[in-house]
Amino acid sequence: MFVDQIKVHAKAGEGGNGCVSFLREKFVPKGGPNGGDGGRGGDIILHADTHTDNLASFFYEPIIRGLDGENGMGKNLYGRGAKPKTVRVPVGTLVYRIHGPELPPGRPVRRGVMVYDLEKEDPLPDPEKRKIDIHSPELELIADLTQPGQEFILCRGGAGGKGNVHFKSSTNRVPREATPGDPGEEGDFVFELRTIADAGLVGYPNAGKSTLLGRISSAHPKVAPYPFTTLHPIIGVVDFPGYDRATVADIPGLIEGAHLNVGLGHEFLRHIVRCKLLLFVLDMAGSEGRNPLSDLGTLREELKLHDPSLAKRPWIVIANKMDLPDAAENLKAFRRRFRKREVIPISALENQGIETLKSRLHALISQ
Repeated sequence: MFVDQIKVHAKAGEGGNGCVSFLREKFVPKGGPNGGDGGRGGDIILHADTHTDNLASFFYEPIIRGLDGENGMGKNLYGRGAKPKTVRVPVGTLVYRIHGPELPPGRPVRRGVMVYDLEKEDPLPDPEKRKIDIHSPELELIADLTQPGQEFILCRGGAGGKGNVHFKSSTNRVPREATPGDPGEEGDFVFELRTIADAGLVGYPNAGKSTLLGRISSAHPKVAPYPFTTLHPIIGVVDFPGYDRATVADIPGLIEGAHLNVGLGHEFLRHIVRCKLLLFVLDMAGSEGRNPLSDLGTLREELKLHDPSLAKRPWIVIANKMDLPDAAENLKAFRRRFRKREVIPISALENQGIETLKSRLHALISQ
């Protein structure tokens, strides 16, 4: 299961309580206070891990809990501080803090990533209601983990309480007070994964993106003769001469209205934002009953409406399915319309033009 957006609840560890204790030895029957301090609670740290590719682990464990610090002890012994809890997330994860009303009272039941109140809500709501709008004013972006090994403290552990040794004075020789440990930070958060790749394959369903990725890399995406075969991004590593390499993302097919979330548009479009180079894969033969000229215009418009910065991103056109009838005529008309735009004709199925594409891709990414 691929999960690229999830809601979690995190709570750091609580600090240990301070200790009330007095020195009692054979020849010191009434010694002074010697209660130690409590240990600090454990932080919750997010670690960007290159070996983690999605957020599925949080689907089954949506509550992240830090370890509590040990309580203080007598003989001025401090409690042990808890170790931080390190949680691995994919590189490219954005972290949002939720600022909103607390959950309504009742008997909440957690199902996956959502919380339902059986007294007020349907425990199995419409899937559309489970989507999280990251543009909501209740969400605040607090971290963007884009570098491998990058870490972010999501919640800080509570400080340990003070033992009674801190409360002794000339007028209070026998203090019987200590402070409890502070609670750890707590909150609700949304994790969202945006795939990081050097180049992204953009196109309509059944344009041949998955077949192309399998030709230029060692990735093995699912290929089938029906739309939306690819339901989540797949990253392939392309090897070039001189031990150079690049990552290419196969983005699920887009359709008209994707910027309005038609056809799970937002779930797919978010993974294009981080790609440095856009590769528009077009069915130049029009085998699906569409015109490649209008396909490109629609795709470009959808990207612009979703994020205006995508319109300024470098891009080239890959004319796929050149082995089919009408592809050559459509390519001539396409080049007349886009005279200054680079177009690379290929046939991913027949493995034609793949080496030319890889060579050009190497040059573009190296720049």
